[in-house]
Amino acid sequence: MITLDTPRFGKLRVPEEKAFTFPEGLIGFPSLRRFVILDYKDTELQWLQSVDEPDIAFMVVNPFLLTDEYQFELPDPARVLLEVEDPSEVVTLVILRVEDGKVIANFQGPLVINSRTRKGLQLVLEDNSVNRLNRILQLGVK
Repeated sequence: MITLDTPRFGKLRVPEEKAFTFPEGLIGFPSLRRFVILDYKDTELQWLQSVDEPDIAFMVVNPFLLTDEYQFELPDPARVLLEVEDPSEVVTLVILRVEDGKVIANFQGPLVINSRTRKGLQLVLEDNSVNRLNRILQLGVK
C-alpha cells in the first residue's frame, strides 16, 4: 500500500498495483517517476498524482473526449519502452493547465500509458495540426 500526504487531497492510501511508472519522468520533472491516477469528482477529469513528490499533481483528461480530430502515431521506440502488445492496452491523457483564464490541453505532450505493464511516457509531438488544436480548444474558465 502506498501512503501519501498531499496538500490537495490530504492523506491517501493507494494500492501499490495502482501506481504507474514513467521510466524517463515527465518533461521538466525527470526525477518524478511514479504516479497514481485519481478521479476528480463525477467528471471525466482526473489527477495524475506524483508518488515521488506528493506536493505535485497534474490535472489530466482523455484528449479524445475533447476532440475527435486528435491523432498521432506511437513511435516504435515508445512501443518497445512501454512493451505494447495490443493497441487496446494504450491509454492517452493530456495535461491541462489554466492560462489567462483559459483551460489549455497540452496536445503536444501527451502521456501514453500501457495499462497492462503500468509503464508510461510523455511524448513530444511536433505536428502543426496539434498546434492548431491547441489554439482552437481553449476553453473559457469563469
